[in-house]
Formats: sequence, structure tokens, C-alpha cells
Amino acid sequence: MDLRSLNHFLRLAELLHFGRASNACHISPSTLSRSIRQLEESLGAALFERDNRHVVLTPQGRRFVDYARETLEQWELIRNALMEESDALSGEISIYCSVTASYSFLYELLSDFRRRHPRIELKLHTGDPADSMARVLAGDEDIAITPRPRRPPENLAFKSLTTSPLVFIAPRDGADWQPRHPEEPTAEQWSSVPMILSETGLSREYSDTWFRALGITPHIYAQVAGNEAIVSMVGLGFGIGIVPRIVLDNSPLANRIRVLPVKPELPYYDVGLCVAKRRLKNPLIRALWAEVHNRSA
Repeated sequence: MDLRSLNHFLRLAELLHFGRASNACHISPSTLSRSIRQLEESLGAALFERDNRHVVLTPQGRRFVDYARETLEQWELIRNALMEESDALSGEISIYCSVTASYSFLYELLSDFRRRHPRIELKLHTGDPADSMARVLAGDEDIAITPRPRRPPENLAFKSLTTSPLVFIAPRDGADWQPRHPEEPTAEQWSSVPMILSETGLSREYSDTWFRALGITPHIYAQVAGNEAIVSMVGLGFGIGIVPRIVLDNSPLANRIRVLPVKPELPYYDVGLCVAKRRLKNPLIRALWAEVHNRSA
């Protein structure tokens, strides 16, 4: 058994598809199949149940996921600790964030870091910020840029980068269904307003609380993943959305949108970096974490 086979196993356990997993590992499906078979022979247990159409982890496979991740993490720890002693950090850090965060924070955050640690590769994955903490906790990402939740998980460390208000946005050209007095919200005004909201995440929690506190049952036109998509749908005139102001300010569609002066105002987003506390033992992640500290000091 070697580290490559553990990486192959974890990729297949994540994707549950030999074709996609082999592409992700940059090997052929037959090589991946042979690697998994050799690993199973070494362990004396089947890790996957598979046929021509499906791949599923066995109970032994689900148990082995934790071992494989821990083993690879421990290998990275000792490898990076030795490199740290020689002042030559190298390796990979995966970062997960929204599209907006990628051009709002990453350049300023990473430009000096890249000059100090040119041998560290940074892998960027973008997506819905509502998924960020789960991906970090599952070990799929090293670090994420995400809004701080109301109650952060105990095993996550969080470091603030900026704050941004949540705002109600509407098409600039107006529509018959837009509330005439958003600063004085009533159930009558808002009952027929088409709302475009996040499927999940902090902004959805805050918007649900806002409507519930005012006794309003919102008319939900669409539930989407990602704040950028909300801005697009509002710009097209489909309804009113709720997004962090930072998303609107960085959107190419900002000139098609207006912010409604809704009262009471929604809470602010506290946007920052999150990482699993146990991963701060990794010298690479610790170096990036220190970069944030230096900028906020």
C-alpha cells in the first residue's frame, strides 16, 4: 500500500464514478481499477460494491475513508514540518469560495503569500458559500472563504476579512409588484412580491427570520444556489432578491439593480476564512492563516 493508492481511493469514494475519478487522478480507468483492487487485496476486504453502472462504498469502505484521510494528513504534517525547518515550504492548499469572493479577496490575500512561498500550489474551487463549511469539515477543502454562521461549529476556526450588509435588491426599471413603501413593510405589500432567495445558507436563514418576524408568508418565485445567480435573475426582472452588498457591488449587472430601503434592515455578513482547527497543525495552512493575521493586525 502506498500514498497514491490512498489518494485514488479517496477520489473514488468522493465521486463514486471510475471515469470521473480517474480523470481527477490523471490516470486511466484501468489503472484506477487496478490500484483499488490492489488496495482491497492488501486489506483483505472489499471497499466498493460496483457493477457496470454504479459504485457504492461498502461499510468497510466507509470506515477506511477516515483512516485514509488521517494517514494522508499525518504524512503531510511530517513532510511539511521537515520542510518548514529548512524554510522551504511546498505542497498544495485547496481554497473554496464563491465567485465574488475569488475576485474580492484572493488577490490581496494571496499576492504577498505567493511571493514568500512560491513552491506552495493554490487550488481554487468556486461554488455556493452555503456549502463551504461542510466541505472544510469533510476534508474536501483545506480552507474556505465564508460568512460566519450564527453558531460556528466547535471544530472550525474562523478569521474575519470584512463585513457586508444583506440588502433587498429589485430591478432598476421597476414593476407593478414591487412594494411601494419598503421602509414600512406589511403582509399586504409583500404577499404577492416574487422573491428570489438562496436555497440554503446564512442569507436564507436571515430572510426567513425577517419574514417570520413580520408575519409575512413570502411568495417564493425561485430558490437558487449562489448569490451571483440571484443578481442575474433580479436584473432580468423576475423578482426581488436578498444578497450581500459586496456581491452587488462587484456584479457586472449592478447598473440594472437598485437597493430597496427596507426596514428593519437585515443583519450584516461577517465574511472570513475558515479552517478545521486540527488542520492548523499543517505548516502550509498555518502560514496562510498567519498571512490573514498580519493583514488584520
